[in-house]
Amino acid sequence: MHIHLIAIGGSAMHNLALALHSKGYHVTGSDDEIFEPSKSRLAAKGLLPTSIGWDENRITKDIDAVILGMHARSDNPELIKAQELGLKIYSYPEYIYEQTKNKTRVVIGGSHGKTTITSMILHVLKQCNIDCDYLVGAQLEGFDTMVKLSHEAKIAVIEGDEYLASPIDRRPKFHLYHPNIAVISGIAWDHINVFPTFENYVEQFEKFIELIEPNGTLAYCENDEILVSTVNKSKNNTIKKIAYGIPKHEILSGITYLINSKNEKIPLKIFGNHNLMNLKAARVVCESLGVTEKDFYNAIQSFKGAAKRLEFVAGNHHFAVYKDFAHSPSKLKATTAAVKQQFPDRKLIACMELHTFSSLNENFLNEYKGSMNTADEAIVYYNPHTIVHKKLKPISEEQVKDAFNNQNLKVYINSQELINYLENKSWNNSVLLLMSSGNFDGVNINKFGEQLVKKN
Repeated sequence: MHIHLIAIGGSAMHNLALALHSKGYHVTGSDDEIFEPSKSRLAAKGLLPTSIGWDENRITKDIDAVILGMHARSDNPELIKAQELGLKIYSYPEYIYEQTKNKTRVVIGGSHGKTTITSMILHVLKQCNIDCDYLVGAQLEGFDTMVKLSHEAKIAVIEGDEYLASPIDRRPKFHLYHPNIAVISGIAWDHINVFPTFENYVEQFEKFIELIEPNGTLAYCENDEILVSTVNKSKNNTIKKIAYGIPKHEILSGITYLINSKNEKIPLKIFGNHNLMNLKAARVVCESLGVTEKDFYNAIQSFKGAAKRLEFVAGNHHFAVYKDFAHSPSKLKATTAAVKQQFPDRKLIACMELHTFSSLNENFLNEYKGSMNTADEAIVYYNPHTIVHKKLKPISEEQVKDAFNNQNLKVYINSQELINYLENKSWNNSVLLLMSSGNFDGVNINKFGEQLVKKN
């Protein structure tokens, strides 16, 4: 089986290439730019293209399938050649479905928490020696790749992103997986460049519910009013609908404990109401896959979280640094509140970067109202050059303050000035929370956090 990946260097695409190579397929690919760690990981398996750029001569009749990544464009010469030859062309999610259509598919959807819930499920299944294929949006401890596809596994656990499938397929990715077991963690408007209205965004989740296989299961968060309303309106009456919320727990000396049905306390390495709800969603899924309560709780105790999801960077007895992928208003609010809840006696300095198309769009900016109010000190950074690059209308520092509804908000547009400010602060009895889907213009957050802790 010869599979060719157009835009093989992407985070998801190169992991898919590695997974198919491991399955025994002949894998080739192309891209006009490939960065680390994709470059080294592809090279180690002999999958790195011999030359950078597109070349229609790579596309021949002996290719069984072409997988088109989002980084490519609809006028890509390799894509056009594949179309001319009548080759089978898949989007990334289409091919994941093709590989898992005879398995029990678990699909995790929602505006937030997808990666964490997927990671929790995979962690528990691995601890319980239950084999599964998977697709997850972060590199997980104990897992070699973000994608696994095998002949043997009877279960596939898939993180179901609502973004578009490919440059020539404008359907949301999670519409293509047809789950047997589905999760929706919540609905909070995102991707304004694709879904221009909130109503249009909600419609994608309405359709997702209708695409759950007959006699399937949907687990959904009962704390989200929009989601509850969406589920109640669903006409997919063959499926089992299970609501979940925040499980019983308590916080003692900075450690969160779950309280099980026998009133026993189970210590966790994670914290925050949003993570506890994520855990409950994972519990529903694992139970549907045959995992007992006892086995689930034994396994989940060692779960440390997914990369960049409320990840501990460095700390000592009076100061800690955490980083998070949070960038949308709902994620920002949940993450900030979680850290404050876990460390109520410490001063919380929350710093986020406006980096995505939606977050830098003046029409979306007001969605951030009150999202950092639980922080003792809130800081927002954005790079005006990023706005120019995304071809958006400029926004002012005052607009940002007004949008967040916080006149005490500190706004920086120069990353070095922000770093200087943080380096010169006193961090006694404090927590620093750094949130971004970027990296504050090239800052090594781990190294920066470790240096701050060392100085304080």
